[in-house]
Amino acid sequence: MALSDQLTRLADRAKQAETRAAAAKKKARTDLETDVSAARASAQAQAHKLRDTAQASQGKLSDRWTDVQKTWNDHIDAVRDDIDQRKAKHDREQARRDADTAEDDAAYAIDYAYAAVEEAEYAVLEAELARMDADELEGVA
Repeated sequence: MALSDQLTRLADRAKQAETRAAAAKKKARTDLETDVSAARASAQAQAHKLRDTAQASQGKLSDRWTDVQKTWNDHIDAVRDDIDQRKAKHDREQARRDADTAEDDAAYAIDYAYAAVEEAEYAVLEAELARMDADELEGVA
């Protein structure tokens, strides 16, 4: 898949997430719980796919991406454990603090994803420039 096609796929997925997030405020609790469960399963599947891709691409990807993948997996595991622990609590004030924390976490995740998109754009443009350099050198050689 061309890099520009991958960026289009990313933009489409971000739009889908935006639409689902806006619709979440209007959903019944049981419907939202189903959506949360499905989103978690989808995110886990994507994380596994990304890990598999990183492992299959060792030697092709820079080591930095392997390190990022491991760090990301560790982070996601910790966040999910925290979420699971918060769900077990029933204190109203604690539930409000947990909701505030969940909203702050979501805002930061969005900021993190935005930075990742910025980095992806840079990587795509750099890859195109590197390809042009390689093509020029090939024509010179």
